[in-house]
Amino acid sequence: MTVQLSHPEGLLEQEKYSPVASAIGTRLVLLAGQAAITPSGEVTASDLAGQVHTALQNVAVGVTGAGGSLADVARLTIYVVGWTPEMAEPLYDGLARAQASDGLAVPLPPITVIGAQALWTPELLVEIEATAVLS
Repeated sequence: MTVQLSHPEGLLEQEKYSPVASAIGTRLVLLAGQAAITPSGEVTASDLAGQVHTALQNVAVGVTGAGGSLADVARLTIYVVGWTPEMAEPLYDGLARAQASDGLAVPLPPITVIGAQALWTPELLVEIEATAVLS
């Protein structure tokens, strides 16, 4: 296993994600922001949870294409248009869908959520960058 997730005592007490990822490997995969779009650029969902799930499926395609899997993801940066704390529930719903169906780690790797004014097209609500470590 290239990525080990942990939650050292003294950091925020929560269970949804691990604040620390330790990785040992020979290749670093840096994935550009992925959104809820098809290869031809069509938006696949109109709700935040659906867009998070589809964006993570695209992350999986990118990491798999580099020779890894979602289990190799050491960090996620999530940009959400118009972020408010009320958006946390649908965001985590989309993440949970990817955990259940696509192999995203449980608990999640370290994540950072950043509010954004806009993405490259108005229909997009979220974009997800990923860092993976492959052996």
